[in-house]
Amino acid sequence: MKFTLAVLTWAAYAVTSGSAFAPQAQRQQQHRTALDSTPTADPIQATKPTGTSFLPTDTVERAQVGSPIEKVKLEKDGTAAFVDVYEYARKIREGEMTWEEVEKADLESRLKWVGMLHRGKRTPGQFMMRLKVPNGIVNGDQMRFYADCVEKYGPEKGVVDITTRANIQLRGVKIEDAPDIIEGLHARNQTSFQSALDNVRNMVGSPLAGIDDQEMVDTRELCNALNDLVSLDPVTGTRGNPYWGNLPRKFNIAISGSRDDYAHTHINDIGLQPCRHATTGEMGFNVVLGGYMSIKRVAHSIPIDLWIPADRNSVVTLSEAILRIFRDEGERKDRTKARLMWLVESYGVEKFRAKVVSEMNSYDRGVESYKAQPEPTEPFERRELTGVHAQPQEGKMRVGIVVPVGRLSAQECRELADLADKYSGGEIRLTVEQNVILPNVDEAQVEALLAEPTVNGDSRLKINVGMIEGNLVSCTGAEFCGLALIETKSNAERIVAELEQLVLVDRPIRIHWTGCPNSCGQVQVADIGIMGGPARVEKDGKKMAVPGCKIFVGGKIGEESHLALEPYKSGIPIEDEILIPELVEILKNEFGATDKEPAKKKKWYRRIFSKGN
Repeated sequence: MKFTLAVLTWAAYAVTSGSAFAPQAQRQQQHRTALDSTPTADPIQATKPTGTSFLPTDTVERAQVGSPIEKVKLEKDGTAAFVDVYEYARKIREGEMTWEEVEKADLESRLKWVGMLHRGKRTPGQFMMRLKVPNGIVNGDQMRFYADCVEKYGPEKGVVDITTRANIQLRGVKIEDAPDIIEGLHARNQTSFQSALDNVRNMVGSPLAGIDDQEMVDTRELCNALNDLVSLDPVTGTRGNPYWGNLPRKFNIAISGSRDDYAHTHINDIGLQPCRHATTGEMGFNVVLGGYMSIKRVAHSIPIDLWIPADRNSVVTLSEAILRIFRDEGERKDRTKARLMWLVESYGVEKFRAKVVSEMNSYDRGVESYKAQPEPTEPFERRELTGVHAQPQEGKMRVGIVVPVGRLSAQECRELADLADKYSGGEIRLTVEQNVILPNVDEAQVEALLAEPTVNGDSRLKINVGMIEGNLVSCTGAEFCGLALIETKSNAERIVAELEQLVLVDRPIRIHWTGCPNSCGQVQVADIGIMGGPARVEKDGKKMAVPGCKIFVGGKIGEESHLALEPYKSGIPIEDEILIPELVEILKNEFGATDKEPAKKKKWYRRIFSKGN
């Protein structure tokens, strides 16, 4: 098989101080509205080199005998979707083809390069479109745009999800509508390009960046710079960077801004943990690598004895160096081993550190690196993000609003946008707990905000919530995901509401749900994690297979992060009469929960569980 060399040189696509570091406002693209016809792909996209063209010869040779996905990428580059999605949409709109006639590899794999994931088992012909929202910051206009994008698909399929990477996913999208959505995103300085499959995922930072009296690093500029590194073409100024268009697998980066580690650096491929240099006092980052979750392995990130300054040049250079090594040397045959941790382990930590430092130095950007610096040792308690809290700015408050399981209807998107425009200058911040924060609320307006119908009464959105409701996380589940073994979001929301009625706890309890062992819901970091799995119940004297779960207990986040790797219990049916008593028992035994007034207990609870009290 022959591969055409890139027309543009590696140097042209390498990051320079004049490309990725340019202000975002200078790179906004003109929005082309399309009322009667599909927007066409920018001609520039068709002239870009492929992601494969940047791979060394030996990497291409390994890919040729690699996994089926590697062969799909070699047959036609994933970056072809930057153009193909427009052509498919045009043909479908004009009646030349249907979605069923889209090439299978495009439908199921390559369209992921524009963030489109076909949900063929649950909603054939419709897609989840994943965006890139660096540092989880959006505004009212963007939120209304999300609502407009999904509303036409109806209230069941057309919904918006906040993810565990403080990102946005639009559900129900059809190919013929994708160009309008893409153009609308680009006009609003957002993109869906390179957000799925073998690409660098959303950049996670601190949701309190710039509004935190305990802040060590403002992560906003750094997340935006890294987002541009991986998804902005430095030659054309358009979204979609082919230089990073063919990675071995997905890649996650998280930057913590404080000791709270709201970004969860311990479960990311690159984690940057803020820490001052012991001698100079300069603020920087200790680097940890290799954290990830999958069916085959769940790994906590490991320190590599490396510290860099907390400036834009150093952070971008470090990330680029690690990405280049991973892209060219990562596993291409066995996808279960195609994550950064496996590459680090194949080198050994000391040699991989030396490789990274050598790579950074080869860029000649003046980046200095040192051995890891001593971490702070003073007592520190991780702070909550929900509720009302003072900011360091005089007279300003941040208000955290709970969005149960991160699910938003079109109407709820608009209601949040209205609140943001009225109280927080239009700004909305997403969290990895799938909730939102309104920053910079005038203290004098807090009472009015707390009284808004959007966060009261029958509304799902709440500011004042219980210790269990406010910390609920859930993956997509069987409603849309073909891999999920159980429905998660609706079960999670309902069961947590029941638990709030049954028990009292004296601290926040984090309950995470995930539909399968891929653990998109990150159950291993939760106080209580519920993972879909097999279960049996006896009916009419026979053991019958039913939807069930494994329960994990004892995960921790923050400075003392810990992954609960072994199930606490297995084979528990997802039936309220069985699962809820099990969870109550765990809450009592492991977290000191006590019963609420007996009158508030449901009859079935008293009947089934009273023996255990």
